[in-house]
Amino acid sequence: MKALIAMSGGVDSSVAAALMKEKGYECMGVTMRLFHSEQQRLDPKSCCSVRDVDDAARVALSLSIPYETKNYSLDFSEKVINKFIRTYQCGGTPNPCIDCNRYLKFEKLLEYGLSRGCDVIVTGHYARVGKDETSGRYILKKALDPAKDQSYVLFNLTQEQLKYCRFPLGELNKAQARQIATQYGFVNANKAESQDICFVPDGDYASFIEEQTKTKYPEGDFVDTEGNVLGRHKGIIHYTIGQRKGLGLAAESPWYVTRIDVADNRVVLSHGEGLFTDSLTAHDINLISVDHIEGQMRVKAKVRYRQVETPAIVTQPDEDTLKLVFDEPQRAVTKGQAVVIYDGDTVVGGGTIA
Repeated sequence: MKALIAMSGGVDSSVAAALMKEKGYECMGVTMRLFHSEQQRLDPKSCCSVRDVDDAARVALSLSIPYETKNYSLDFSEKVINKFIRTYQCGGTPNPCIDCNRYLKFEKLLEYGLSRGCDVIVTGHYARVGKDETSGRYILKKALDPAKDQSYVLFNLTQEQLKYCRFPLGELNKAQARQIATQYGFVNANKAESQDICFVPDGDYASFIEEQTKTKYPEGDFVDTEGNVLGRHKGIIHYTIGQRKGLGLAAESPWYVTRIDVADNRVVLSHGEGLFTDSLTAHDINLISVDHIEGQMRVKAKVRYRQVETPAIVTQPDEDTLKLVFDEPQRAVTKGQAVVIYDGDTVVGGGTIA
């Protein structure tokens, strides 16, 4: 059996490679080159730096497995960066890690692995794959360690992709992964976690978007929920729902971004009362444990990665729409983010909040 290991240069994917080799797989390591700027290339916090490639190569050498890099920068630009920019332009907040998993790791890299005769594709994600013997469907389950569970960012995996996916760290915690890396003498055993947005290493998303689009986004009005002008904003791409810091407005109680009005170039603020909603609609959906939701289904849902799941009822009015009604109103439900629904520790599916 042959395994393609997606090696980022971090400790998790390195341990995944070691565990697959222990299981007797013939392994080959690949690092995806996705985005290249001089700042990113040299930034040790970026997941695509020179150090990362060097670390991945050294781990592969220590495991005596073949290793190479693959350039997917054009695909990454089209599928991830351009979508990231469009979402902010439309008043949403994107999650590029979800899109990278969807279009690069589990589409392009899987395609490459199969072309090389690999039987499985392996990543260092903390999640688990199984099969429901009753329905015959592959299922995605949470990692055993709730602090590291990454099932939220994997909700787009299809049945065909899950058939080939292996997540060796799904039953481990981070301390155990580091211990294995130390036992192997990996150079990255104590390496810090990389930042989430690899192509914006300094975290200044608005400047990145302006640089990429060669556009200066116009200032506009901050208004309250009644339409009263409160001040001037720096351009809608600087803001996301629920944001409090960086507004530059003095007030006895803090203002929060409640809505982004793209058509009129306004950012609507409230003191928090407008941030809660008891329902949402999602499109661009993917279902895993079922092929369709019949009637009403009782689930738990997450509307952002680090959120604790909350009870809800979900319905599927058409092939590409989910509607959720929460037991309790949820704060700062944000267009462009993902909603992922669970039945216990099994991912039912999810979609993009509209």
